[in-house]
Amino acid sequence: MVSDLYNRKTLSVMIVLWIWIILFYAALVYSGIKFFKTEQVQFQIMYATIFTCCVLGISIVKIIAWQMAHRHGIKREIKRLELRIAELSETIKSK
Repeated sequence: MVSDLYNRKTLSVMIVLWIWIILFYAALVYSGIKFFKTEQVQFQIMYATIFTCCVLGISIVKIIAWQMAHRHGIKREIKRLELRIAELSETIKSK
C-alpha cells in the first residue's frame, strides 16, 4: 500500500503534501510557543486560532494522502471483480 502511494505517478503530489505538512507543523509549533509567551488576550486568541487552523490543515492533508492510498486498492479490487465476472461469463457461455 505504501509502495502504491509513493510510485512515480503520485510522487510529485506526495512531495507537495509533505511540504504542506511541514509548513503546518512549523506554524503550529510557532503559534503554540507564541501563545504561551504573549500577555495580551487578543494575541492569545489569534495564536490559538492559528494553532487550531494548523491542526485542521494537517488533518486535511493526511486525509487526502489516505484517500490516495486507498484509491489504488479500490482500483485493484475493481479489476479483480471485472476479471472474475469475465471468467464467470466464459463458464456460462461454455455450458
